[in-house]
Amino acid sequence: MKMVLWLLISVGIAMGAYVRIVPSDPTRWHVAPEGVDRDFRNGVVRVVEAAPGGLEQLDHIARATPRTTVLAGSIEEGMITYVTRSRVFGFPDYTTVQHDGDMLRIYARSRFGRKDFGVNRQRVTHWLALRQP
Repeated sequence: MKMVLWLLISVGIAMGAYVRIVPSDPTRWHVAPEGVDRDFRNGVVRVVEAAPGGLEQLDHIARATPRTTVLAGSIEEGMITYVTRSRVFGFPDYTTVQHDGDMLRIYARSRFGRKDFGVNRQRVTHWLALRQP
C-alpha cells in the first residue's frame, strides 16, 4: 500500500514539474485568431471594436495580470500572445490579441486538458471590462 501511495505521489510531482518546465513554442501558440465570437470547451474567441490605442490598453491590462508573461509579438507587430499560468499547478493558458483593422480579435485557450472550467472566458471578459472607452 505504501508503494502505491509513493508511486502516485511521484507521478503527481513529475506531472507538476512537466507542466511548469515544458517549453512554449511560439510557432504553435502565436497564431492569428480566426472566426467570430464563440466559446468552446477549453477556450474562447472574442471579436470587439478597437478603440484608439486598443491593443496598447489590452497589453497594459494583460501585463498587469498575475502570472502573465509575453510569449511572442508586440504592439508594433499588431499581435501579442500571452501565457497566463494557474495559481496552484502552473498550467499555461495562451491568449493571443490581434489588432485587425478596426477590430480586436482575442483567442484564449488552455494547453492541457479538455476543459478549462471557464477560466479563459473569465480572463478575457475581465480584460475587456477594464478597457477605457
